[in-house]
Amino acid sequence: MTCRTSALNWLDVLYNSVRKTPGGVADAAAYLADRRGKTMHPETLRSKLRGLEGESVSIEIAELLTEWMQEKAGGREYALEWMQALAGRFGMAVDLVPPAPEGGWADEVGAVQLKLLEITTRVGRLTGTAVDAMEDRHIDSDEAELMVSEARALRTMAHRLERNVARAAAKGRAER
Repeated sequence: MTCRTSALNWLDVLYNSVRKTPGGVADAAAYLADRRGKTMHPETLRSKLRGLEGESVSIEIAELLTEWMQEKAGGREYALEWMQALAGRFGMAVDLVPPAPEGGWADEVGAVQLKLLEITTRVGRLTGTAVDAMEDRHIDSDEAELMVSEARALRTMAHRLERNVARAAAKGRAER
């Protein structure tokens, strides 16, 4: 039986992330047993991740699962998404901003221009996704996931733009 999950529920996001990580729930349970010194059957971990009655995931387990995902091929891309969903539940936003190149860009003003173009493109994608989703006056979980993904990408790009602007201004002051 397929379990319907939401990209807006942190536990669902964590569960889906663990499932798509190479080795899945079974490997995650083995990792937890190794790190904590306590065995956990994969089905027990699955029950916790699904939030079944009487089962819960501690922050310690969530942190260890995050570390495990980050160590796995491709896992670094989505290992922190559950934190974004958790923050969103409380009206906050958390964004992972990739590091800038060492020393910044040679042409910070050019980097600012590229970021502005990327932001414009992302706004267009978000608008298109939202218009399609709202056509029937209902936003389902798949549509919400697309919209949230675009909004997060837009915020990340805005953070990167802010960093470029600050470096461009600092370089301008240093050249005077």
